[in-house]
Amino acid sequence: MKTIFTTGQVAKICKVAPRTVSKWFDSGRLRGYRIPGSQDRRIPREHLIRFLKEHGMPLGELEDEAMGKLLLVGADTQVRASLDDLMATEDFKIEYAVSGFEAGIQAESLHPDCVIVDFAMGRNEALMIAQNLRRNKDYTDSVLIALLSDEDNASGFDRTLFNETFRKPFDAALLAERIRTLVGRKKQIA
Repeated sequence: MKTIFTTGQVAKICKVAPRTVSKWFDSGRLRGYRIPGSQDRRIPREHLIRFLKEHGMPLGELEDEAMGKLLLVGADTQVRASLDDLMATEDFKIEYAVSGFEAGIQAESLHPDCVIVDFAMGRNEALMIAQNLRRNKDYTDSVLIALLSDEDNASGFDRTLFNETFRKPFDAALLAERIRTLVGRKKQIA
């Protein structure tokens, strides 16, 4: 994953002339920095993505990097529908899995920024999914959220596996906002 771009590389992504990118940079609309001792410009990935979004330009090859990726495991149709409605206008790609096995396959292909595990699928399976994700170095930065029912009391399992826990019934809008915040922080650091 490329983190710094030249004006020529930005021009190819935006399908414009390199001189146009230089003008955007020089006018301050596209943020970046100059290489000391030269006129060469460099544009960090996060500034380029922000610029493209602000100007309604297609993200092209950066789309996968710019979108938040959410994996919802074992959630019932009501939770799925609520999150679909609340996150549909956002820059999130949502995938679903019904079992731990399917969650592993989906996680491998999606590389999610956030995984929501619904304990309705069974406490042991939900905990195993969380433990497996935390053990895998590819997912140590993924945000992990547990959806607990009344039967799942807080004692008896390691809550540090999860960044957040929500007890059913919960406010879906609050969950969606929390996902945006946590994934937003993760993408700023990355």
